Formats: sequence, C-alpha cells, structure tokens
Amino acid sequence: MKVVVDMNKCQDHGQCVFAAPDVFSMDDAGHLAYVSAPDESLLDEVEEAADVCPLQAIRIEA
Repeated sequence: MKVVVDMNKCQDHGQCVFAAPDVFSMDDAGHLAYVSAPDESLLDEVEEAADVCPLQAIRIEA
C-alpha cells in the first residue's frame, strides 16, 4: 500500500492523525507528516483517515 497526500490540498486539519496515528502525525511546525508506505495491517486506519479528511487530500494506491 502507498499513501499519497496532496499537500497542495492539505490544510493540516489533523483529522487523519486521530484516525491513523501510526501513519499520520503533525511535525513541530504543525504540518502534516506521514509514512508513505505503511504496513498493510494499517489499511483500515488509513482508509478511515482518507474518509475523514475534510479536503479529501489522502489517496491510497496499491
């Protein structure tokens, strides 16, 4: 699985951090950081994070 975040759309709301804290986090400057190739066992969390993103900036690729 590959996680892609459109950083031009992302406004650092952080909803993804709550949905999938093992994949998404906020850096010291308050900007989104994420693991681009997380373990497949985290798929459900990543799907939830993509669903709750207010700007639909998260995409999951095979």
